[in-house]
Amino acid sequence: MTLPIVVGVDGSEPSLRAVDWAADEAAVRGLPLRLVYASLWERYEGTSLADDLHKPSEQVRAEDIVDTAARRAQLRQPDVKISTDVLPEEPEYALVRESRSASALVTGTRGRSGLAEALLGSVSLTVAGHAQCPMIVVRGNHDNQARTGTHGRVVVGVGEKPGGSAAVRFAFEEARRRGVPVEAVRAWRWPAHETTDHPLMSGEPARLHEQEAAEVLEAALRDIPADVEVHRRTVEGPTRAVLVGASRDADLLIVGAKRRPGHYGLQLGRVAHGVLHHSACPVVIVPEHA
Repeated sequence: MTLPIVVGVDGSEPSLRAVDWAADEAAVRGLPLRLVYASLWERYEGTSLADDLHKPSEQVRAEDIVDTAARRAQLRQPDVKISTDVLPEEPEYALVRESRSASALVTGTRGRSGLAEALLGSVSLTVAGHAQCPMIVVRGNHDNQARTGTHGRVVVGVGEKPGGSAAVRFAFEEARRRGVPVEAVRAWRWPAHETTDHPLMSGEPARLHEQEAAEVLEAALRDIPADVEVHRRTVEGPTRAVLVGASRDADLLIVGAKRRPGHYGLQLGRVAHGVLHHSACPVVIVPEHA
């Protein structure tokens, strides 16, 4: 069974940019594209169009939104098979359910709230914390393209337990499709009980901390595909700040998020939460199932 790439649309400019990005990604992967509108997202003003068509106002607007998004995607990628659906429920529930039968889930940063895009909207944030497939949030000053990005590289953040990391595997696969290198980044910090002011903290102790980071990085990359170029980088600093900095020269930033069975709270973690709000490029949250 070929699972589609699913895009959450609501007619806003951020969601239309997500449609552009997802259409390119579907073309790169050779997958169908599914455009989904959850009809309880918005309550628009005015009913004249609905009255003329003898349909409920919300239904008319929802159908118009998905039809417009579908035409936009088809013009951009004529060979991609596109389907649409209007779901009469809240978007958080609809998109999390869609993620169970999707290759990837794509959203924009915000809906039609009129708020600035500096921070992630509540729908995308909630879905990112529960999605069962990789979720891409299209944000940053990018060129709306998945196929040919500006910077020619993808960045993956390597976490504490990188062995068999789904995020690292996703990064390799995405780099291979795009024909670009992967930059694998591992941040490291001075332990809280140590101080850089102490004379013993110069030289060898610092190298030991960096060496530990390098070893974790190497373990994560032990199954590097032969056809993917990889650049390793260890950086001293808070992981969120390091990855946000790396996003400024990347076409895609990939991080993992643990999924714990039976846990119903937001399953993101501080790093994923931080980069979703502040990344300068599209972010992929890859579920790391326990």
